[in-house]
Amino acid sequence: MGRKKLFVTEHQLQQLVTLGWATLPGAMDDGLLQEIRDRVEKLWDEEGANAGEEFRKEPGARRLANLVDKGEVFERVVSHPAVLGAVRHVLGEDFKLSSLNARSTDPRSPECQPLHCDAGAVADDSGFWVCNTIWLLDDFTPANGATRIVPGSQHWRKAPQELADPQAPHPEEVLVLGKAGTVVIMNTHAWHGGTANRTGQPRRALHAFYTRGDKPQQQYQKALLRPETIARLSPELRRILALDDSRNDELSSKITGMSGFLR
Repeated sequence: MGRKKLFVTEHQLQQLVTLGWATLPGAMDDGLLQEIRDRVEKLWDEEGANAGEEFRKEPGARRLANLVDKGEVFERVVSHPAVLGAVRHVLGEDFKLSSLNARSTDPRSPECQPLHCDAGAVADDSGFWVCNTIWLLDDFTPANGATRIVPGSQHWRKAPQELADPQAPHPEEVLVLGKAGTVVIMNTHAWHGGTANRTGQPRRALHAFYTRGDKPQQQYQKALLRPETIARLSPELRRILALDDSRNDELSSKITGMSGFLR
């Protein structure tokens, strides 16, 4: 039996416009969810202390980076039709993958992530240019380090650095909660951050981060991917990764300083 086809509803798209995020429950069926979990755990075992070094390491969390190059399952992640439909609603038709990473918040991790906009991005004259998708590999609960977001702040056209303490709770923030298998689409011009994991279990997620076509990728995919990976990619995946976009090659020199925060 084939997998159930998932659509993004008008209500979800409206939430994305007004609140800055929308949840797609069941975007990963049980088989895909387990396949991703198994693969990331194997990679954490294999890469050990070097895990995440292509992007950055982080105290209190396990990281993985450059995942398109590390398993066919990740090609399905970045090209998921319903997810791309929601991303398109934020960025328009001209967009590409900026990076695909994984993050696992350690058990009993007390640190709260400061409020931020991904890549320090503020909407410009052409509109929004960053959109992150969070693939919940575990339930996101009030106790285990769920993402916090200030609804509607994507429209403010300013970054939270003006706050006296971006790490402190914001009076308007809410938690983005969901069951494992959910994908959260987030306009990450909205102010968002993380909360402490007060449980005894890690809290795992993938972050498939997209950007508008006229902006540099956070991780320049053409330089990171092995030739054997590039050789097997479909034309659609090549487009999503901007492998044949000469404009993207010119932008690659601007990657330095783009890492910012990604929850």
